[in-house]
Amino acid sequence: MSAAPAPRALVVPAPGKVNLFLHVTGRRADGYHTLESLFVPIDWADIVTVEARADGAIVRAQPLPGVTEDDDLALRAAHALRAAAHSTQGVTVAVDKRLPMGAGLGGGSSDAASVLLALNRLWGLALPRRELAVIGGHLGADVPFFLGDGPAIARGIGEALTPVSLPALWLVIVVPDVAVGTAAIFAAPELTRSTPSAKIDVFSEGYGRNDLEDVASARFAPVARAIAALKRASPAARMTGSGACAFAAFAHEDAAHAAARRLPQGLAFRIVRTLARHPLATFA
Repeated sequence: MSAAPAPRALVVPAPGKVNLFLHVTGRRADGYHTLESLFVPIDWADIVTVEARADGAIVRAQPLPGVTEDDDLALRAAHALRAAAHSTQGVTVAVDKRLPMGAGLGGGSSDAASVLLALNRLWGLALPRRELAVIGGHLGADVPFFLGDGPAIARGIGEALTPVSLPALWLVIVVPDVAVGTAAIFAAPELTRSTPSAKIDVFSEGYGRNDLEDVASARFAPVARAIAALKRASPAARMTGSGACAFAAFAHEDAAHAAARRLPQGLAFRIVRTLARHPLATFA
């Protein structure tokens, strides 16, 4: 019996994430920051399409506003995978951006991870996930998380991941009309870089904080306003990632909707649910 033919195109999700907490525990000699954070995927996702090309080119289907091809993580992922696999195959990559950029939701890193997974199948490479994670780690510290199964505690520079089980949460995510650059936030001289590690893998509800929140709020007034508005609806609200989005977590959907109704009129928000497993957890 002959093997099934390789697909010519694949369409896969690239889910966002929130950091339920994010502590900066130090800074290495090479300039990278060490972290302790709880990453959780959410049911708000970009959609990635990869289509095989016969000419061996790696092509972006459409421009991404404000992002050059050299800086596009989805394209960089395709080039990195092809180089690592010593392949000459080509692809057209299309990303339907549904996650806001510069929002702290990990959209670019997730796009890169989903490209790696999709091309691994499209090109018939059959590389194990651990090898994809190594490739992804060179693209960005968050990429290996999106190649995992689901929620995880990240340590080191984000590459040391410990899977955890969490109850489903409903999140109100406020989306300020501003994009926040991660590098600028981590470079801020006033950033706290000495939060002690908890050295445990079980955390109480509402544990911790986001050490980047004060820096982002001071530099971006829309971020400060979003956090303040959401805190009035839920005192446990905090920023995710390096910003710009803020979120509040609830055990029940009706509580999330009730909190959203208390937000100021005109403030952009979305209600999402956390995921127990990444939608591509079994994709091979």
